[in-house]
Amino acid sequence: MKTYRHLFFDLDHTLWDFETNADETLRHLFDHHDLSRYGMFTVEEFIRVYSDINHGLWRLYQNGKIGQQQLRATRFPRTFTKLGLAESDSPADMSEQFTDLLPHKTAVFPYTHEVLDYLRDKGYELHLITNGFREIQHRKLQASNLTDYFREVITSECCGHLKPDTRIFEHALERTGATAAESLMVGDNLECDVLGAHNAGLDQVYFNPDKRRHFNQITYEISCLSELKEFL
Repeated sequence: MKTYRHLFFDLDHTLWDFETNADETLRHLFDHHDLSRYGMFTVEEFIRVYSDINHGLWRLYQNGKIGQQQLRATRFPRTFTKLGLAESDSPADMSEQFTDLLPHKTAVFPYTHEVLDYLRDKGYELHLITNGFREIQHRKLQASNLTDYFREVITSECCGHLKPDTRIFEHALERTGATAAESLMVGDNLECDVLGAHNAGLDQVYFNPDKRRHFNQITYEISCLSELKEFL
């Protein structure tokens, strides 16, 4: 079995449980702004519509079609419009509140800390490669007690390229002093993490907790982080 020295992790949806943390934050904002007063949608509908719109905007952002500010400025107004309200009914500060509250949530996927302890004790160099915004990602790491595990945190914001662009992986290798041959990328996104790493010459672990069907050729596939112990 191949020997690795450097392990690169994605953060959101791989270690940090974005959906659980976002759900909790959105429920808080729904109550804080008393959105039930409109009588037009439930909190579950609000979360579902926001999530669909946010995911779509993130795809545009990752493809270079929109910028960070446009993403943040449009996701909630579009959500309210989709739910049947006037755009002017969207609380002006909701996006900022969401951005402020979300990074302080602490939910991580099962076995996250145990597996990272195991890998660190085994002598692996652990790093992060994330398309998230630098300040927010560091807040998430601190809140969920993940900061100390990672030697380097490479964000798209700091290097100017987003996964799956091979240049962010090349930047990560250069910054960590690693070679592609001794490196392994762990992430939940087939395009950004798996294909991006493959194109940069890195082996990959596809984290697929929902066991989604696909036809991609991947070095390893897991549905629980604890499975990393089976080959690392």
